[in-house]
Amino acid sequence: MLGKLSANSDTETSEKIQGNGILQLFANLLTPQSSCTAKVANIIAEVAKNEFMRVPCVDAGLISPLVQLLNSKDQEVLLQTGRALGNICYDSHEGRSAVDQAGGAQIVIDHLRSLCSITDPASEKLLTVFCGMLMNYSNENDSLQAQLINMGVIPTLVKLLGIHCHNAALTEMCLVAFGNLAELESSKEQFASTNIAEELVKLFKKQIEHDKREMIFEVLAPLAENDAIKLQLVEAGLVECLLEIVQQTVDSDKEDDAAELKTASDLMVLLLLGDESMQKLFEGGKGSVFQRVLSWIPSNNHQLQLAGALAIANFARNDGNCIHMVDSGIVEKLMDLLDRHVEDGNVTVQHAALSALRNLAIPVVNKAKMLSAGVTETVLKFLKSEMPPVQFKLLGTLRMLIDAQAEAAEQLGKNAKLVERLVEWCEAKDHAGVMGESNRLLSALIRHSKSKDVIKTIVQGGGIKHLVTMATSEHVIMQNEALVALALIAALELGSAEKDLESAKLVQTLHRLLADERSAPEIKYNSMVLICALMGSESLYKEVQDLAFLDVVSKLRSHENKSVAQQASLTEQRLTVES
Repeated sequence: MLGKLSANSDTETSEKIQGNGILQLFANLLTPQSSCTAKVANIIAEVAKNEFMRVPCVDAGLISPLVQLLNSKDQEVLLQTGRALGNICYDSHEGRSAVDQAGGAQIVIDHLRSLCSITDPASEKLLTVFCGMLMNYSNENDSLQAQLINMGVIPTLVKLLGIHCHNAALTEMCLVAFGNLAELESSKEQFASTNIAEELVKLFKKQIEHDKREMIFEVLAPLAENDAIKLQLVEAGLVECLLEIVQQTVDSDKEDDAAELKTASDLMVLLLLGDESMQKLFEGGKGSVFQRVLSWIPSNNHQLQLAGALAIANFARNDGNCIHMVDSGIVEKLMDLLDRHVEDGNVTVQHAALSALRNLAIPVVNKAKMLSAGVTETVLKFLKSEMPPVQFKLLGTLRMLIDAQAEAAEQLGKNAKLVERLVEWCEAKDHAGVMGESNRLLSALIRHSKSKDVIKTIVQGGGIKHLVTMATSEHVIMQNEALVALALIAALELGSAEKDLESAKLVQTLHRLLADERSAPEIKYNSMVLICALMGSESLYKEVQDLAFLDVVSKLRSHENKSVAQQASLTEQRLTVES
């Protein structure tokens, strides 16, 4: 009977076994002494391939005797027991819990450790089954994965991969296990203390087939989120492999190749997110990797253009790199790329190229160089974009470029089309980022140009009310930028802005800011400077008198911040004299 059953795992047979109470009998047959133990375990393994049989196997009390059999010295018994437990655990919460309670995982990990260095076919088969069992046991279950990690499964599996890399089935099992465990944050540190990077790169270099490489990619991507592992992968030579794949697949029309090109270039960009790995690959701008990535930007492949621009944005994370890159002509390459994507362009490429330009514009010495290269003209071509991510980067790039550049700020600030678009975006309630950046750019145009013409353009474009609203932002830096811009408006062009400042309720806003204990010292300081500046306007000054500012201001004379206290005294004198 046993022989006949074990060769036939169809549903009907399983149902018969379940109906006849045979499972309960099996529990008694699963003893180390019994000669048919391996056969019984084999039948259970076959039966448990059927989903509806897994819970009955648990209910029949089979887990405890099976886990006991894991202590057997007989290789066939171990093999069939591993299969049986693995199949019962597959997608079965009850199966996993029972194996967990019986302490099965630790015994299996101990076996993996002791068998690790043995390379005969029978042992490798057993190792593969045990790896598979642990996979089924912990798949998509965070707490059981954490349990395996705490038991030290990661270093053992890495060692296994190194020793048995010639065995395809076992290698595949290890990779799937790594892929599962790497999703857990807590695993990354354990992985970082092994030589996983070296082993995976070694394995990767041997693979010719797409799907085998894809399996390795699926492990590399989550691991490469860890900065220490990024550096290890770079040192193990992964970048060279990735560049080679790009070269092999860039001109291919095959879907597989396109997918692999994307995976390889995405991973390349991910490696550049780590500070150390990025700096190592930059090599002072002389690095061959850096040069190769540069050559992606003029390519005709959108995916490569995107990866190239993102890579530049990642290299541009410190002033030294940015200065070197601007001097070596990267700005022109990025401008050419953007020009190719103005009409019906690729939004992700636009976004990436603008990100790179924005980062490059941060060092002070780069601003004038980029302005004279014509970056603002190129960037302004995207004013008509309806894509919030592109709008956001466009605004950030312009804001970086005009920082302390009076002439450029004046030129942009007198551009009525730009101001009109900014005012429109200041109302983009659905896109807080775009709204914030538009407000900040409006304020920056005034602060850096200190120009009457710019202020007139912004008044005509209807921008004043947005600056008043910005003064109540939840971000102190934005409040401050707004108040400084408003003070310049009041000092230089109060006449033309007067009506808009009134209807935007500027005076009431300032009263609120001064009365609110939570306002930062610099906000109180700049609000009082602005009050004094408004005295040049009869109608606004009347509002100041009506709101009893003296009470609020005189309280601030004893403020702990010296500058605030002094400004309060000055403002109080002005208010008293004028009234």
